[in-house]
Amino acid sequence: MDLGQVSAVLNYLKKFKRDFQFRLLHNIKVTTPAERQVKRKKAISHGEVQERQFSLNNFESKFVLYRIIGNDLVPRHEKGQSRKNLEFILKNEPKLEGCVKHFIVNRIVDPDEEKQIIGMLEAANVEYIHIPFHLDAYQTLSLDVEGVPREYLPTGKLFTQLTAAQQSRIWMRLYRHKNNYVMNNNGARNAALSAGKAQAKWVLPWDGNCFLTDEAWKEIVTGIEEQPECRYFVVPMARISSNESLLEKGYRPHADEEPQMIFRCDSTEVFDEACYYGRRPKVELFWRLGIPGKWDHWHVEPWDIPCPGYSEDAGAFATAGWVARLFSGQGHLEKGKSGLVDRGLARNEAIANLLDRLDGVGFHSRYDSNRLCYVADVASHGGASETLRQSLVSAADEALSRGPYSVVDKKTLPPSNNLHDYWHPAPYFWPIPLPIPGLPYIRRDGKRVPGTRLYEPMSDNYDRTRLQRLFDDTFVLALAGSVSQDERYHDHASKLVRTWFLDPETAMAPHLEYAQVRKGWNGNRGSSSGIIEAKDFYYFLDAVRLLEQCNRLTESEADAFREWLSKYLHWLRTSPQGVKERAAQNNHGTYYDLQVGTIAAFLGEDTLLRHTLRDCRFRIVHQFAADGSQPEELKRTTTAHYCCFNLQGWIHLAQLAESCGEDLWSFEGPEGQSIRRAMEWLLSYMGKDWPFQQIDNFDSERYYPIYYAYLSRYGKVSGLEHLGIPSKEEVKPLFFPHDGIRPFWQLS
Repeated sequence: MDLGQVSAVLNYLKKFKRDFQFRLLHNIKVTTPAERQVKRKKAISHGEVQERQFSLNNFESKFVLYRIIGNDLVPRHEKGQSRKNLEFILKNEPKLEGCVKHFIVNRIVDPDEEKQIIGMLEAANVEYIHIPFHLDAYQTLSLDVEGVPREYLPTGKLFTQLTAAQQSRIWMRLYRHKNNYVMNNNGARNAALSAGKAQAKWVLPWDGNCFLTDEAWKEIVTGIEEQPECRYFVVPMARISSNESLLEKGYRPHADEEPQMIFRCDSTEVFDEACYYGRRPKVELFWRLGIPGKWDHWHVEPWDIPCPGYSEDAGAFATAGWVARLFSGQGHLEKGKSGLVDRGLARNEAIANLLDRLDGVGFHSRYDSNRLCYVADVASHGGASETLRQSLVSAADEALSRGPYSVVDKKTLPPSNNLHDYWHPAPYFWPIPLPIPGLPYIRRDGKRVPGTRLYEPMSDNYDRTRLQRLFDDTFVLALAGSVSQDERYHDHASKLVRTWFLDPETAMAPHLEYAQVRKGWNGNRGSSSGIIEAKDFYYFLDAVRLLEQCNRLTESEADAFREWLSKYLHWLRTSPQGVKERAAQNNHGTYYDLQVGTIAAFLGEDTLLRHTLRDCRFRIVHQFAADGSQPEELKRTTTAHYCCFNLQGWIHLAQLAESCGEDLWSFEGPEGQSIRRAMEWLLSYMGKDWPFQQIDNFDSERYYPIYYAYLSRYGKVSGLEHLGIPSKEEVKPLFFPHDGIRPFWQLS
């Protein structure tokens, strides 16, 4: 054994140990198909063989070969490689005695590529089945959230601890339905089987890049004729790095790759269309038929489709000949064990890129970054009633007397000594008067440190109150200006924006490094939970849109604001605080998604917006129990507050999604987890004593915005008829900002 072989063995052992330790640590239970019961051999009598042979010989053609031409998957394939290989087949493959050749053009998403392929087939006078791709059908397909155990979902605690390859496979499982429609791998194979069994005794439903030399075909025919009792034949495949080598007389490569299959027309097994391209769609049939191979020792992971049992036809197969797999255009992926691993990663990357691009095409047609997310009707139609209009104007008049606000106005310095840095102490961490090493603070959930409650006198020491005033006053003023056409409101609102974000003397630095600081801890940096203090960007950005629409911000000011926001978004997504907040399992994760989603929507970052709305569906599965309760929020000391607060965040996220043509309102997890069920669970306590811990007074009117959100999306809430619920306009328009209800929530 040379040094290279020794190194390869050592690397394999290291990888095995690493994988084993990881699965042991995280309790990832895997099985292998080899662990199943002993397979059954199918015995067929000589008389039965003769009887079948007589009835199966009445076909004009003995064989029919269908090759399935699908999408090029870059970087797994070279762009246009399927078309190039088709050209090679049509030009160079010999006539196969006793075999009729057909093709299937299988859901090719590139119309130009599809047109060229069909044109080549028609010019060659070759019959084909066309299975078209329809974007509108694709867009109706959902994620397969049910197929991934909740702890392994991308927002789950274990996902970030998985390897990149495992994460990639989880994403493939989540995209199973979309993958199955676009790639239609086993669907096209079954279409070939169905059509072929009416035409010939033997059907070859093969991949589009398969090529047969005259010698290979003769070996296949001979192998089949020598074993007439078998209904299934396995044809080993050889990967070819140069197509031209197949034109050399007597060329016989070593064929040891995943084989193709041949089916007799009376066979009963078909390909399982639940299995998706990139995760053993053909191997699943090998497992059922008991066809041995390296796949018997492949792991079946918790997020895989379960390994099947043996079919009644297990053992009724034999091996015949070989087939070539034409060049993929990516030579570095074709050879060796490293090629096998790299092919899998490249294939998954290519599938993900294709599906993401298709998702983007549909989403982009529905999404407009200039569209108001929360107050569109008011802005376009002046849809406020007279009662709400008077309340709005009154609130705007108060806002005229305040501000503008700036982070440089605080009375204490942040740990950085830079007044432009936002800063605020951690609200629930109280300093311990006695100097205990390693324990300078004690956490008192629900009890705020002096100065950390909004609007109290000591809050001037920090920036939290000013930031809230900025959000609320700008929003109220922009709404009032749109409803009343009084220019004073828009002028003052635009001044608030300029002072906080644009004026170099007063602007905030675009980060929250010093939000919720515990001095002496973490290098005097803030905590991830401090990000929630900027949660109300979601409605503030609608205010900025209104100001831009009425030209209260110049083009250069609008550009400068977007630059500030882009820097802040980058910090949100890449800083240690942001990364940790995104992983939060409770309301902090909800409001992180709300911030990122609404900022991405404003900036025209449609891919990030789309991914945020996609991923927050996984949060629904994590945050809500099957009955609609919120286990994480019920751990707190102020459970009524946090259950309402988190659910309000979900309402805002669903409204953001709705403004882009996405639907979170109707999403359900595997156990029925949904926004709807969460609302029903919470609203069932209206008019009743709250049975869980709540150490503070709770404003029971906070149920009303949730009630009316439910009413507008799902209809009447049963069981509440006796409560005498006030009309929407009779409920107060302004709640305390900690409640998570935007000002004048009735206007939508």
